[in-house]
Amino acid sequence: MVCPSGYMPLENVQNCIKAFEARGYKIRIGKTVGNQFNYFAGTDEERLTDLQQMLDDDSIDAILCGRGGYGLSRIIDSIDFTKFNHHPKWLIGFSDITVLHAHINTSYGIATIHAPMAAAFNATLNPNPYTHSLFSAIEGSPLSYSTAAHPLNKQGKAIAELIGGNLTIIAHLVGSKSAYHTKGKILFIEDIDEYLYHIDRMMISLKRSGKLTGLAGLLVGDMTDMKDNEVKFGMDAYSIIADAVKDYNYPVWFGFPAGHSALNNALILGRKVSMQVSKISSLNFF
Repeated sequence: MVCPSGYMPLENVQNCIKAFEARGYKIRIGKTVGNQFNYFAGTDEERLTDLQQMLDDDSIDAILCGRGGYGLSRIIDSIDFTKFNHHPKWLIGFSDITVLHAHINTSYGIATIHAPMAAAFNATLNPNPYTHSLFSAIEGSPLSYSTAAHPLNKQGKAIAELIGGNLTIIAHLVGSKSAYHTKGKILFIEDIDEYLYHIDRMMISLKRSGKLTGLAGLLVGDMTDMKDNEVKFGMDAYSIIADAVKDYNYPVWFGFPAGHSALNNALILGRKVSMQVSKISSLNFF
């Protein structure tokens, strides 16, 4: 477990550690977990060194990021993925961890897991439904999801590679060597705590850069705690996204239960999936 972005108190990861150990996992805690340098879980050098050691250690089979926040884009160009590329391991997280998901997908074509991090294990429910899909993804159990139709959905079917993550990060990476190649793929997006006009601006950025053209499909997760100005924008987040892709001919699924909400279902990014958008929409991993 490492914290390559924002600071997380050590006490906030204890339930996560216990849950993994209860399933027989051996946990190695990185030096950045509980460490703090201003907003971050250490200086850029400390966070880079901690993550690099975990990436390079062949005895480690998976890296769970403790939290997101912000900070990975400050160190991504200094990370050496040579050993990781020869000995891949699961890399798990979401939010700011989208920087790693995108960079690894674009540069190396290695699958990663978009899933809950340490805070999700602090739920009082037992068993905890919010982390069940994470263990399913790590342990190779079949992943399959379905939801009822959303009124903004565009029906259709797509079989393609799934990519994506946090919308703010995906837009932030446009023009960099870490940016996703989206053509022919199913793009997943989610976000939290953004002004509605920011959502509109990011969707326009993706559209103008060609990232929405040629998609096989669009999977829209939770848009949590969206904010508005005193002068209202006039549309909610889902309506803004629907308007941005209205001229494209691919299926669009709104309301997929993943993102910055309690039920953050695990998604294996870089894996081929079948997405059917209809009265009951389904997502099945190959």
